[in-house]
Amino acid sequence: MRTPVYAAAGGLAACAYVYVNDPSEPGHFPPCPTKVLSGLDCPFCGGLRSTHELMHGNLSAALDFNAFTVLLFIPAMLVVYVVWTRDQWRGRTEARKVPLWTNISVAVLLVAFTVVRNLPGMPLGTSA
Repeated sequence: MRTPVYAAAGGLAACAYVYVNDPSEPGHFPPCPTKVLSGLDCPFCGGLRSTHELMHGNLSAALDFNAFTVLLFIPAMLVVYVVWTRDQWRGRTEARKVPLWTNISVAVLLVAFTVVRNLPGMPLGTSA
């Protein structure tokens, strides 16, 4: 059970850093390489700002920065962590297999979100 505890400690430390340091202010985090190289928002652009706002209780700003992070990424990562921790607790050593349809669905959602958020006037998380 050490590994899930270490993972939780690392995740909490990262969250504490994002909570204290506003990603909207320059100097705390490197810029997104996709944004720098292409000028387009990747599906994760605004994810740190979104997480920062969510931890400060500002759901509307969090959704505006990156709806994908708030609605899908964070909940999915919490579910994966809980299932993994439960497996570790029960002594399950073999890795779970993710169905192919899940991988394809996630890829399609990421591409669709990226296209939609880069269209002019779309409200899905392109705030600067």
